[in-house]
Amino acid sequence: MKRILTVLPAFALSACVVGPNYKTPTTPVPPTGGAFAEAGIGKGITPTPLPDHWWRLYNDPVVDRLVEDALAHNTDVRVAAGNLERARAVLSEQRGARLPTTGPNASFTRAQINTASLGFGGAGTGVGTGTGTGTGTGTGTGTGTGTGTGGAVTPQSFVFNSFKLGFDASYEVDLFGGITRAIEAARGDVQAAQAQLDASRVSVAAETARAYASACSNAQQRGVAEETVKLQQRTLGLTNTLFTAGRGTRRDVDRADVLLAQTQATIPGFEAERRASLYALAVLTGLPPEQIDAAANACSTPPTVRDILPIGDGAALIRRRPDVRQAERTLAADTARIGIATAELYPKISLLGSIGLNAQRGSQLFKSSAITYSAGPLISWSFPNQTIARARIRQARAGADASLATFDGRVLTALQEVEQALARYSGALDRNAALRRAEASSSAAAKLSQLRFDYGADSFLLLIQAERDRADARAALAQSDAAVADAQISLFKALGGGWEDAPAPVGREPVVQP
Repeated sequence: MKRILTVLPAFALSACVVGPNYKTPTTPVPPTGGAFAEAGIGKGITPTPLPDHWWRLYNDPVVDRLVEDALAHNTDVRVAAGNLERARAVLSEQRGARLPTTGPNASFTRAQINTASLGFGGAGTGVGTGTGTGTGTGTGTGTGTGTGTGGAVTPQSFVFNSFKLGFDASYEVDLFGGITRAIEAARGDVQAAQAQLDASRVSVAAETARAYASACSNAQQRGVAEETVKLQQRTLGLTNTLFTAGRGTRRDVDRADVLLAQTQATIPGFEAERRASLYALAVLTGLPPEQIDAAANACSTPPTVRDILPIGDGAALIRRRPDVRQAERTLAADTARIGIATAELYPKISLLGSIGLNAQRGSQLFKSSAITYSAGPLISWSFPNQTIARARIRQARAGADASLATFDGRVLTALQEVEQALARYSGALDRNAALRRAEASSSAAAKLSQLRFDYGADSFLLLIQAERDRADARAALAQSDAAVADAQISLFKALGGGWEDAPAPVGREPVVQP
């Protein structure tokens, strides 16, 4: 009982944890109660909270399927998931430091010892001298000397066996909280790795939707160019007919042919970009690029959210963005590392113990006389030279300062990206509305010019100009539709949603070619 009482103060001291305690840093928030600055300027948005699966706002089953496939099979997501599992393993290792370290051992040794190696054996000599006197009725003196040689001792060899069984244990008393801070740091690393996985999901979901929209937009622009080519081919045919009949000039034919060739030149570029987007889409979903998705290949109109976009507010954004959460958790881990470094300034106490069985014969191994044991504390302390420990404390503090600056930067960047995305989306909507009116007007003007040309009221030059205006307006509108779709996806990506309830990442089964 007395021994237990002597150990209790050491365990009581283990509640002392050195280093700063972590406090969540304050974040800069928009001055208008959390609302975005563009919320009062831009169009097509509402402060309604962003839904978890924002891509479902497109109401397109192809988009839903592709994004879900990408979240499950994308290689970047799988890499982030592997890093998370590694961080969890490190946390488990740090938690294991709270438990005693134990180790059973067993050994058998057969040894031979020679007595000569112990200092026994060899020859010996001796010399003695004696003198005596006596008093009585007579006196006399005498002396004598003698020498002798001892007999030699023959060296002998002894062979013996040694059987040992043992169990060692040690326990480090967390006197100043170094182990506690290490667990806190590892826990922060796990949470940061989880946030990094969520950030990968946000990026993959957005880029998958973007690749699909790009493929559809390029298909749409290619289709508009092909329709324009058909109209211009008809105009060129009519021009040739008029020229043959003597009602036109070679210059009119050449100008119609130039306009046709310019439009035809845009088609290969649209087709190349469409195929490139399909290849990117396949890789994003974890497939080889040649395995093009059939539904995406057939798409000819980019997906758009026809309703007003829900964007929430700045406070919800900061809570939702995984990169902000990752920076905050990294700051927490780096703050705990200051405590780890600070604990190195103080002594470390380990409780050591060992019990075993030691005998020269196997039959004697389990007798009470074979029992051996040892127990006691081990104190280690780097003192008075603590230069290295104090340098590591400064390193840890500098790392925490850098992490705090990173966190502030991530918050400001998140707000900036959303404001920029809102501004660009609003501008894309306004431009699209204007180009839609221009396309309708140019189409009407081209039809009227065609009728007037057929009746001889307009010259061929006016007809060509009307055709050019209509082609330019239709191409600009198709390009604007693509820009609106891209701006929507950029806004969703900046808002940081899409990682909630994501499926566990898995690799795809290899496709066996027949």
